[in-house]
Parts: sequence; structure tokens; C-alpha cells
Amino acid sequence: MASHKLLVPPPKALLKPLSIPKRLLLGPGPSNLPPRIMSAGGMQIIGPMDKEMYQIMDEIKEGIQYVFQTRNPLTLVITGSGHCALEAALVNVLEPGDSFLVGVNGIWGQRAMDIGERMGARVHPMTKDPGGHYTLQEVEEGLAQHKPVLLFLTHGESSTGVLQPLDGFGELCHRYNCLLLVDSVVSLGGTPLYMDQQGIDILYSGSQKVLNAPPGTSFISFSDKAKKKMYSRKTKPFSFYLDIKWLANFWGCDDQPRMYHHTIPVISLYSLRESLALIAEQGLENSWRQHRETTAYLHGRLQALGLQLFVKDPALRLPMVTTVVVPAGYDWRDIVSYVLDHFDIEIMGGLGPSAGKVLRIGLLGCNATRENVDRVMEALGAALQHCPKNKL
Repeated sequence: MASHKLLVPPPKALLKPLSIPKRLLLGPGPSNLPPRIMSAGGMQIIGPMDKEMYQIMDEIKEGIQYVFQTRNPLTLVITGSGHCALEAALVNVLEPGDSFLVGVNGIWGQRAMDIGERMGARVHPMTKDPGGHYTLQEVEEGLAQHKPVLLFLTHGESSTGVLQPLDGFGELCHRYNCLLLVDSVVSLGGTPLYMDQQGIDILYSGSQKVLNAPPGTSFISFSDKAKKKMYSRKTKPFSFYLDIKWLANFWGCDDQPRMYHHTIPVISLYSLRESLALIAEQGLENSWRQHRETTAYLHGRLQALGLQLFVKDPALRLPMVTTVVVPAGYDWRDIVSYVLDHFDIEIMGGLGPSAGKVLRIGLLGCNATRENVDRVMEALGAALQHCPKNKL
């Protein structure tokens, strides 16, 4: 028998059926789920330490190695979004007092800097205005001056629409005994990326962008150089949940019997497995071409409408997320709201240092089609006709 009366009644909202609007997600992520991935999310759960689950985990690892183009044995999934993978990289590699060089040309560099400072690293930001990127010469100057153990660069800066070139940066870092950490959350699968051949020591990405899987899982891979740094550290990582030694064992990366670490999101991993299967069936090069060609079509339509692309150099434009200068006289919030309310299409404004300056249109994975470009261009044209000007 209950010893107390309930003070909180059942919420009325939860006694009604769940209702979700039908919406085309053309922001910087998450992206819409293909039917096969939705179907995977409806499968029955199995035990997280069942042999069948270990088989699925192994298949996921192979898929990650394919999309990363790496043979690193230390490749695994993090239970958490891309932020969690970034934190896993930093908490395992950096120790208090380590020198950390950070490319800050958008919000993700800002976040890396913040996490590094919280950990007690000596953080040295290389700050660029939104839309900027880094040259080998600029990075070498930072390496020579600060002698960092780790350099952070964002491959696809989704807040500004910049694609950071990566060729030569791994080799440069290694000449200065520095590891290279790269964020590929939005870029993975949509533009060429070669972890091993480009000398990237730590690479991470997320499930919800080009892979079209639900948010909440991310994945990361470490080179032998990075593994040596982590496994020879003098102090334990301050996070048990993100301790790579534990995670490596649980994901079968150390050839030892697997031990329980935490309860993995089984259903999300079904979806992630299927998303990796879809891109394996399509082929990376075909996916890269799809995003390049569809985004070129979008850019042409935007410019024909009289809109200005935020990133001036075509070679530095991110093929997955296009940033458009907010047209003069308009409030970006009016445009975003009109497109959503009248066309059920989600686009977004800027984020972090680009807030208020740009509109962001994402073409991610299965959403990267000419049909979707036509739909969003119709919506934008209507928004520019009907939204008030000179409101601010």
C-alpha cells in the first residue's frame, strides 16, 4: 500500500496521442530519416551485450572505417552527439597544462576552446572572422610559437559555411610533434575526406547530418600516435563515461574480453548501422558527387534570385550547408518563420559568430536533391515577396 497521496497528477498532455508535423528539414542538421532508417528504429531491442549486438557493433566499426577512410583499430561510437565526441577527444588527449592550439573560425572552434579551458589546458586560439579559413603558413606560425600537443580544426564549419582544406596539415603537425584533431560532423559523407592519407590523428563525426540517422550518437577514430599519447598520460581522464580505454574495450578495439561500461543506445545503433549501410551501397564518391552537383544547382538558383553567398571563394564553400547573406532590409527571423509556416520547410539563421548575418540551407544525404532545391527556392521567393522590409 502507498504511504502517501500523489501530489502530482498524470500530465494531461501525455494522455493524448503524440503528434509530429510533417516537415522537410533543410537546415544544417538534423536531416530527414529515410524509410529504411526509420524502419530500423522500430525493431525490437536486444541485450546490449548479446553476441548479436556485438556483431552489429563490429559492422558499425567497419562502416566508420570506410566513411573515415582509415584502418585505425581504435575506432568506435560515442553515446552522445558530436559535442560528446569532441569532449571525448579532448578529455583523453589533453592533460592539465598541455598546450592546445585551436582554429576558431566559427562556433565549433569556440566550443573546443571552451572545453580545453575547463580541463586546464593552455589554450591558444587562432581567431578568424566568420567565413575565414586557415593556411599552412598560419598554422605553422602557431605551431612554432606555442608548441602544442594538439591542433583543432573544423573541416566543415556549419555556422559559417566554410570548408577547411586539410591536405598537408597532418604532415605539418607531425613535424612539430603535434597531433591533428578534426571535426567532420557536417562534412562527413558529403565531401572528400581521407583520415589516413591526410595524416589526421583524431577524427570525429555525428549521426544526424549526411548519414541521415537520428541524433544522439557520434563516432571517433584515433591514430597510433594519438593512442600512444592517451595510453601514456600521467593522470586519469576526469570523465569515466568518456574514458577511451574503457570504451575501446567495450567496442572490441583491444583484443580483450569485452567488459560492461555503460548501456548503449541499442535502437539508435540499429539506425546508425543502416545509415552506414546505405552510404556503403551508394559509394562515398557517388555521395560526394551528389552533394557537389546539387549544391552547385542551389547556388545558381540563389544567385539568380539576387541573393549573395556568404563565402566568397567557391573552393571554400561547404557542399552540405550553404550560407546566404541576409538580404538588406529583412529580418532573418521573418524569412525563416515564413518558410516554415507556409511551406513546412525548415531553414535556419546563423549560429554563434554568424548569428544575424546569414541564412543557412542544408542539403544533407537523402535531402540533397534538385527537387528539394526547387521547393526551398519557391519558399524563399515567396518569403522575400511577403515578409516586411526595413523592420529593424
